[in-house]
Amino acid sequence: MTSEQATYARVIRRETHSPRSGLAIVLAVILILVCAWLGTEIVLALLGRPALLVAPVDMGRGVVAIGRYPTVPVIIAGVIVAIIGLILVVVSVSAGRRARHVLPSQRSAIVVDDEVIASALARQASYAGNIDPDDVEVRVSRRSASVRIRPTSGQSVDKDAIEHAVTEMLERYQTAPALHARVSVQNEAKVGA
Repeated sequence: MTSEQATYARVIRRETHSPRSGLAIVLAVILILVCAWLGTEIVLALLGRPALLVAPVDMGRGVVAIGRYPTVPVIIAGVIVAIIGLILVVVSVSAGRRARHVLPSQRSAIVVDDEVIASALARQASYAGNIDPDDVEVRVSRRSASVRIRPTSGQSVDKDAIEHAVTEMLERYQTAPALHARVSVQNEAKVGA
Protein backbone atom coordinates (compact mmCIF):
# COMPACT_ATOMS: atom_id res chain seq x y z
CA MET A 1 0.00 0.00 0.00
CA THR A 2 1.46 3.34 -1.04
CA SER A 3 1.51 6.34 1.26
CA GLU A 4 -1.21 7.93 -0.87
CA GLN A 5 -3.48 4.91 -0.43
CA ALA A 6 -2.75 4.84 3.31
CA THR A 7 -3.75 8.50 3.52
CA TYR A 8 -6.97 7.77 1.63
CA ALA A 9 -7.72 4.85 3.96
CA ARG A 10 -7.26 7.11 7.01
CA VAL A 11 -9.49 9.80 5.49
CA ILE A 12 -12.19 7.25 4.64
CA ARG A 13 -12.06 5.77 8.14
CA ARG A 14 -12.31 9.22 9.73
CA GLU A 15 -15.24 10.24 7.53
CA THR A 16 -17.26 7.03 7.88
CA HIS A 17 -16.80 6.41 11.62
CA SER A 18 -18.01 8.75 14.31
CA PRO A 19 -15.81 9.52 17.29
CA ARG A 20 -16.96 8.79 20.80
CA SER A 21 -15.94 12.25 22.01
CA GLY A 22 -19.54 13.28 22.77
CA LEU A 23 -20.03 10.37 25.15
CA ALA A 24 -16.58 10.91 26.66
CA ILE A 25 -17.36 14.59 27.31
CA VAL A 26 -20.71 13.77 28.95
CA LEU A 27 -19.08 11.15 31.18
CA ALA A 28 -16.24 13.52 32.07
CA VAL A 29 -18.71 16.28 33.02
CA ILE A 30 -20.69 13.85 35.20
CA LEU A 31 -17.50 12.65 36.87
CA ILE A 32 -16.32 16.23 37.47
CA LEU A 33 -19.69 17.17 39.01
CA VAL A 34 -19.65 14.11 41.30
CA CYS A 35 -16.07 14.86 42.39
CA ALA A 36 -16.93 18.54 42.98
CA TRP A 37 -19.94 17.52 45.07
CA LEU A 38 -17.88 15.02 47.11
CA GLY A 39 -15.15 17.64 47.60
CA THR A 40 -17.73 20.19 48.75
CA GLU A 41 -19.23 17.69 51.21
CA ILE A 42 -15.78 16.94 52.64
CA VAL A 43 -14.92 20.64 53.04
CA LEU A 44 -18.30 21.33 54.69
CA ALA A 45 -17.73 18.41 57.07
CA LEU A 46 -14.24 19.73 57.97
CA LEU A 47 -15.68 23.19 58.65
CA GLY A 48 -18.44 21.72 60.82
CA ARG A 49 -21.22 22.92 58.50
CA PRO A 50 -24.32 20.92 57.56
CA ALA A 51 -24.05 18.72 54.47
CA LEU A 52 -25.61 19.64 51.13
CA LEU A 53 -27.04 16.15 50.57
CA VAL A 54 -25.18 13.52 52.62
CA ALA A 55 -22.28 13.94 55.02
CA PRO A 56 -19.13 11.92 54.21
CA VAL A 57 -19.41 10.07 57.54
CA ASP A 58 -22.98 9.01 56.70
CA MET A 59 -21.86 7.87 53.23
CA GLY A 60 -19.14 5.72 54.84
CA ARG A 61 -21.56 4.23 57.36
CA GLY A 62 -24.04 3.47 54.57
CA VAL A 63 -21.41 1.61 52.55
CA VAL A 64 -20.23 -0.39 55.58
CA ALA A 65 -23.82 -1.26 56.59
CA ILE A 66 -24.91 -2.37 53.10
CA GLY A 67 -25.32 -5.94 54.37
CA ARG A 68 -28.13 -4.81 56.66
CA TYR A 69 -30.25 -3.31 53.88
CA PRO A 70 -33.05 -5.35 52.27
CA THR A 71 -31.59 -7.69 49.66
CA VAL A 72 -33.93 -6.90 46.74
CA PRO A 73 -33.17 -3.14 46.45
CA VAL A 74 -29.42 -3.81 46.76
CA ILE A 75 -29.57 -6.44 44.01
CA ILE A 76 -31.66 -4.15 41.77
CA ALA A 77 -29.17 -1.30 42.28
CA GLY A 78 -26.29 -3.67 41.49
CA VAL A 79 -27.98 -4.92 38.33
CA ILE A 80 -28.66 -1.33 37.18
CA VAL A 81 -25.03 -0.35 37.75
CA ALA A 82 -23.84 -3.51 35.94
CA ILE A 83 -26.11 -2.78 32.95
CA ILE A 84 -24.86 0.81 32.74
CA GLY A 85 -21.27 -0.47 32.89
CA LEU A 86 -21.94 -3.07 30.21
CA ILE A 87 -23.53 -0.45 27.93
CA LEU A 88 -20.52 1.84 28.39
CA VAL A 89 -18.10 -1.01 27.60
CA VAL A 90 -20.04 -2.00 24.45
CA VAL A 91 -20.27 1.62 23.27
CA SER A 92 -16.56 2.20 23.88
CA VAL A 93 -15.50 -0.95 22.00
CA SER A 94 -17.92 -0.78 19.06
CA ALA A 95 -17.22 1.61 16.24
CA GLY A 96 -19.73 4.35 15.63
CA ARG A 97 -20.91 4.62 12.06
CA ARG A 98 -21.87 7.71 10.16
CA ALA A 99 -24.56 7.64 7.48
CA ARG A 100 -22.04 7.54 4.65
CA HIS A 101 -20.77 5.11 2.03
CA VAL A 102 -17.49 4.89 0.14
CA LEU A 103 -17.30 4.87 -3.65
CA PRO A 104 -14.36 3.12 -5.34
CA SER A 105 -11.56 5.27 -6.72
CA GLN A 106 -7.84 4.77 -7.24
CA ARG A 107 -7.04 8.47 -7.39
CA SER A 108 -8.94 9.88 -4.41
CA ALA A 109 -11.07 9.11 -1.37
CA ILE A 110 -14.77 9.43 -2.23
CA VAL A 111 -17.22 9.43 0.66
CA VAL A 112 -20.91 10.02 -0.11
CA ASP A 113 -23.60 10.88 2.39
CA ASP A 114 -26.54 8.45 2.46
CA GLU A 115 -28.96 11.31 1.77
CA VAL A 116 -27.22 11.98 -1.55
CA ILE A 117 -27.53 8.32 -2.51
CA ALA A 118 -31.20 8.34 -1.46
CA SER A 119 -31.88 11.43 -3.57
CA ALA A 120 -30.23 9.88 -6.64
CA LEU A 121 -32.16 6.64 -6.18
CA ALA A 122 -35.44 8.53 -5.77
CA ARG A 123 -34.80 10.43 -8.99
CA GLN A 124 -33.90 7.20 -10.82
CA ALA A 125 -37.03 5.43 -9.51
CA SER A 126 -39.15 8.41 -10.55
CA TYR A 127 -37.76 8.32 -14.11
CA ALA A 128 -37.97 4.54 -14.41
CA GLY A 129 -41.55 4.35 -13.17
CA ASN A 130 -42.67 7.52 -14.95
CA ILE A 131 -44.09 8.84 -11.68
CA ASP A 132 -43.93 12.10 -9.78
CA PRO A 133 -40.75 12.47 -7.66
CA ASP A 134 -42.96 13.35 -4.68
CA ASP A 135 -44.43 9.84 -4.86
CA VAL A 136 -41.05 8.23 -4.09
CA GLU A 137 -39.48 7.90 -0.65
CA VAL A 138 -36.02 6.37 -0.24
CA ARG A 139 -34.21 5.43 2.95
CA VAL A 140 -30.62 4.26 2.87
CA SER A 141 -29.21 2.25 5.75
CA ARG A 142 -25.87 0.54 6.15
CA ARG A 143 -26.61 -2.39 3.81
CA SER A 144 -29.91 -1.64 2.10
CA ALA A 145 -31.82 1.00 0.20
CA SER A 146 -35.56 0.93 0.76
CA VAL A 147 -37.61 2.53 -2.02
CA ARG A 148 -41.28 3.15 -1.22
CA ILE A 149 -43.65 4.19 -3.98
CA ARG A 150 -46.99 5.78 -3.15
CA PRO A 151 -48.54 6.50 -6.54
CA THR A 152 -51.30 8.94 -7.31
CA SER A 153 -54.72 7.29 -7.52
CA GLY A 154 -55.45 5.80 -10.93
CA GLN A 155 -51.77 5.58 -11.87
CA SER A 156 -50.21 2.18 -12.50
CA VAL A 157 -46.65 1.51 -11.37
CA ASP A 158 -44.20 -0.93 -12.95
CA LYS A 159 -42.46 -2.21 -9.84
CA ASP A 160 -40.10 -4.48 -11.79
CA ALA A 161 -38.83 -1.61 -13.98
CA ILE A 162 -38.19 0.55 -10.91
CA GLU A 163 -36.45 -2.30 -9.08
CA HIS A 164 -34.28 -3.04 -12.12
CA ALA A 165 -33.30 0.65 -12.53
CA VAL A 166 -32.49 1.12 -8.85
CA THR A 167 -30.50 -2.14 -8.65
CA GLU A 168 -28.58 -1.23 -11.79
CA MET A 169 -27.71 2.19 -10.35
CA LEU A 170 -26.47 0.65 -7.09
CA GLU A 171 -24.33 -1.82 -9.04
CA ARG A 172 -22.76 1.09 -10.96
CA TYR A 173 -22.02 2.94 -7.72
CA GLN A 174 -20.28 -0.09 -6.15
CA THR A 175 -20.63 1.37 -2.67
CA ALA A 176 -18.75 -0.04 0.27
CA PRO A 177 -20.46 -1.60 2.09
CA ALA A 178 -22.62 -2.83 -0.80
CA LEU A 179 -26.25 -1.70 -0.89
CA HIS A 180 -29.18 -3.92 -1.85
CA ALA A 181 -32.43 -2.39 -3.09
CA ARG A 182 -35.89 -3.21 -1.80
CA VAL A 183 -38.78 -1.66 -3.71
CA SER A 184 -42.31 -1.62 -2.35
CA VAL A 185 -45.47 -0.09 -3.77
CA GLN A 186 -48.01 1.14 -1.22
CA ASN A 187 -51.53 -0.21 -1.53
CA GLU A 188 -53.20 3.08 -0.69
CA ALA A 189 -52.65 5.65 -3.38
CA LYS A 190 -52.54 9.41 -2.97
CA VAL A 191 -55.46 11.42 -4.21
CA GLY A 192 -54.43 13.33 -7.32
CA ALA A 193 -54.90 17.08 -7.47
